[in-house]
Amino acid sequence: MKKLFMIIPFVCTAIYADLSVKQIEQMIESIHLKREGVGLDVLEKTKEPFIVVKEENNETIVAVPKDEPAVKLTLHAIMSKKAYINDGWKKEGDVVLGFTVKYIGKRGVVLRNGNTIKKLFLGKPKNNLIMLEERE
Repeated sequence: MKKLFMIIPFVCTAIYADLSVKQIEQMIESIHLKREGVGLDVLEKTKEPFIVVKEENNETIVAVPKDEPAVKLTLHAIMSKKAYINDGWKKEGDVVLGFTVKYIGKRGVVLRNGNTIKKLFLGKPKNNLIMLEERE
């Protein structure tokens, strides 16, 4: 029985390892087929990734493209599978400033907007304790 189990992998390898010249030529043809690229409409909407450098009178002028203003997201609290983000309670699937809440954990939240992923975490707990007293 052991010999049978040892022989089966070698037999399977020998059966599937036999490639004909025609199969190899078909594989090569599929590699050489023209691939579709990104459309011009998508390229026109993309942000300029390069820094423009100009040289005038032995001076180098560097122009950095303006970045979009940073989105400020703040996680204040997490309770019962809901997160208090930017002055509102959100659950998984809700949208905050264009970001969709994908995951709410015990100490943090994962947000996604297209290919951008942001992780928000609760800050370290402060020693701000509220003391309750019993009054008569």
